[in-house]
Amino acid sequence: MGEHRNSSGFLVKQRAFLKLYLITLIENKHLYGLKLRDLLKQEFSDLGYQPHHPEIYKSLHELIEQGIIYQIKEKREGNKYQEVVYYNFTEDGKEKANAYKKLMKVELDRCKALLDKAIRDNY
Repeated sequence: MGEHRNSSGFLVKQRAFLKLYLITLIENKHLYGLKLRDLLKQEFSDLGYQPHHPEIYKSLHELIEQGIIYQIKEKREGNKYQEVVYYNFTEDGKEKANAYKKLMKVELDRCKALLDKAIRDNY
């Protein structure tokens, strides 16, 4: 969770940003990796941001390493060999996720203030 705590950076790092959204998506639905990717791409398409597949999975893996989520592998219906990996919260994952989201809110507010200042000062 440490990458967003360094407020000397200009903007929040992409992986921290993705982890925030992945937590929220997982809170709302029991989803698998490709569905998460599609939802993220759809959510930000009008802003010209398309998170790359590897970054999404690296973010998911960090959330697993942090003990926030875990993987559930299930056989795909109608196909005995294909497994789909779903993501869900660990026993204390919701609490950890909420703490992460609170820290990210502080950092996002700081980044927003920087951007607002740049627009005010230069335009």
